[in-house]
Amino acid sequence: MSVHLNHTIVHTRDNRASAEFLGGILGLVPGETWGPFVPLDLANGVTLDFVSTDIDFPAQHYAFLVSEAEFDGIFARITEAGVTYYPSPRLDNPGHINRNDGGRGMYFLDPNGHAMEVITKPYGG
Repeated sequence: MSVHLNHTIVHTRDNRASAEFLGGILGLVPGETWGPFVPLDLANGVTLDFVSTDIDFPAQHYAFLVSEAEFDGIFARITEAGVTYYPSPRLDNPGHINRNDGGRGMYFLDPNGHAMEVITKPYGG
């Protein structure tokens, strides 16, 4: 049996706004509301299910592997939206990207404080 991640729940203050923020940055369109969730489907069959909650939740980290061309589009949308980006998870040196493992990468925070990472090469690759 092969095991695949199918979906994960992303806790937010506003599920629709959060799904639209990340979808807008990544160039994806959130799906229709399904129960308490707003889904964002990724190319590998994984869905991020955004759910609104009033309880405190810890910030999480989500990393997305993209092509060089997709990175260019994401970088342009981040810049256009005025979203601060960083080269490392320490969120230091704002306005710079990393070039780890011969690729490009950056981190940015979503409206809920979750750390989003976009890379063009898997680490250690």
